Amino acid sequence: MHHRRLAAASLLTVILAGALAPAAAAHHDDPVQRQLDRLVDRDGVPGALAFDGRVTRTAGVADLESGRPMVDEKGRIRIASNTKAFTAAAVMRLVADGRIRLDASAGTYVPQLANRPVTVRQLLKQTSGLPEYTALVDWNQEQPGTDEGYLALALGEEPVFEPGTDWGYSNTNYLVLGMVIDKTSGTDFRTYVERTILRPLGLNDTYWPAPGELTLRGPHARNYGVHPARPGAGRVDVTELPGYEFGASGGLVSTPEDLNAFWNGLFGGRLLPGWAVRLMTRDSTDVGGRDVYPTGSRYGYGVAAIPLSCGGVYWGHGGDLPGDSVGGGRATSGRGTVTVYSTTWAAEGASLRHLQGAVDAALCAERR
Repeated sequence: MHHRRLAAASLLTVILAGALAPAAAAHHDDPVQRQLDRLVDRDGVPGALAFDGRVTRTAGVADLESGRPMVDEKGRIRIASNTKAFTAAAVMRLVADGRIRLDASAGTYVPQLANRPVTVRQLLKQTSGLPEYTALVDWNQEQPGTDEGYLALALGEEPVFEPGTDWGYSNTNYLVLGMVIDKTSGTDFRTYVERTILRPLGLNDTYWPAPGELTLRGPHARNYGVHPARPGAGRVDVTELPGYEFGASGGLVSTPEDLNAFWNGLFGGRLLPGWAVRLMTRDSTDVGGRDVYPTGSRYGYGVAAIPLSCGGVYWGHGGDLPGDSVGGGRATSGRGTVTVYSTTWAAEGASLRHLQGAVDAALCAERR
């Protein structure tokens, strides 16, 4: 499924306490529904959804206060680190156009890295050794930060490892890639992603939040979790977040319907030449047993392969914020595409198993 969260690292060990939300009645003959019901009944997730392109399954509610039903596949969600796949695809578009060289020094495009032996390819693969900037941010600051400022925080720390010698998930890699796109595209990375990915695929419900925009546009569920600026308050409503500041590593808002369309467009060859997509998946690193990745997983260029219980893999990414987790992708062998969404952080222990289990069940279900 995924990667590391965009909240401070200290939040990762917090247990999200709270009363269990009402759950949908169990559907014992539907393995996908069973996993969603477990997220709600056993793990305390307020609401959960799975959309496989044909059927939308839900459990729990969209709002703990009102009890209104869970949103459908058109509900807006913060896709968090799924954004990295969009950023990686944009970088590969520029590679295909001859405007970025994968093995060029990142310092060629981002002067702050002029003295660091880090390449663009290592940024894409998470093998740069750059420290995680989100753990260093003061989330109580009133003024928004800048990409340059956030990168300076990371560069003030010692590298986690020498570039190219190991793998380590870091949002800093994709922060830098956004800056690389800015330098080489002639526009900012948000506009470039809109122009080369969102519009060609007709992803009309996917957008970058504006500076200072905290709310979600259109229909959406409420999100619940530990707010990075107020961790002592426990689980609270965290629907409103400064999404603009999550940038190229995690800022996009989308819908399950649009996210499925993105995976189908990327792996169906509608965005990039075939060689570029093959490079994104074949030039990969074994990450099984690391972070949230099960045995047999591999990480490529902003996309990861997760083994399926029925054989083969699915390629996607995954994303987590204090108020949601999003998993899924497109399976090999024509098994389909799915997005699974929970309205609180579900990236550890039983909740992670149930979220990943819903993805697996949907993609391994008999296709009629």
